[in-house]
Amino acid sequence: MMDAAALLLLVDIVDAGGLSQAARKRRMSRANVSYHLSQLEKTVGVQLVRRTTRRIEPTEAGLKLYRHGRAIRDELLAAQESVASLTEGLHGYVRLALPTGFGQVVMSRWLIEFKRMYPSITLELLFDNRVDNLLRDEVDVAVRVMSDPPPGLVARELAPMRHIACASAEFALRHGMPATLEALHEVPIITSTVVGRELRLAAYQGQERRELALQPTLASENFQFLHEAIVAGLGVGLVPDYLVADDVAAGRVVTTLDEWRLSLFGTRLYLLRMPDRYQTLATRTLIDFVLERAQRWAQSPVPA
Repeated sequence: MMDAAALLLLVDIVDAGGLSQAARKRRMSRANVSYHLSQLEKTVGVQLVRRTTRRIEPTEAGLKLYRHGRAIRDELLAAQESVASLTEGLHGYVRLALPTGFGQVVMSRWLIEFKRMYPSITLELLFDNRVDNLLRDEVDVAVRVMSDPPPGLVARELAPMRHIACASAEFALRHGMPATLEALHEVPIITSTVVGRELRLAAYQGQERRELALQPTLASENFQFLHEAIVAGLGVGLVPDYLVADDVAAGRVVTTLDEWRLSLFGTRLYLLRMPDRYQTLATRTLIDFVLERAQRWAQSPVPA
């Protein structure tokens, strides 16, 4: 008879993409994981996984068993949630990855509100700009700024993203503001960075698209610091419009090149998740909350 526990282990192996990764998730030794996989293969009489250059992939038979095992796992999780909710209310654990800028400046307030509404849901927040942590099963949901979502992921668009060229009113008075895209090469640039990616500015006007390579004089993934540097008059910022919206409204910061739609890392904000990964009730509740708040934010006159 097939061992149900070994079948669920096969699901973890396929989801993780390797024996070592599954062993870490299960807090087992790799040798123990390998042994149970071998026993399952002996029981069914066929090879269930094969190693490629980068990860373990299921064979045709392994994929069939994986789908059955995933359905069993999801039903077990749903049953556990159903019983627990009768005595404990809505609870659970969700790992959410947020972009450094939008996550720190805008979404932090949303998630504090979420925790007040659902105090029994445990949130672990990662502020980074990677997508591979979602693929490697490190997070349940990721929010990312990009132009097009990666293939193979379920993506929900949350809001458009727009960068602006801006500086403090004092800087503009003393030095003037660049009136053309090319003039950006002549001023100190303050902007964000992503490790391992070349910093290039895309600019759109009607059907025209321009692209400029940038050499910022001040760069950081800390958006609070970028905001302070712009207000302090250290240069021209190329930052998301939400970062200085209040300052622009108050006249502390002025903008230029407004006829261009600027983008550094993407034009839209997406919520991403894996298509076949089970979503707990806590995860589904968080996703619905973020979608609703993002819609309200995108429709507000001055998003905040």
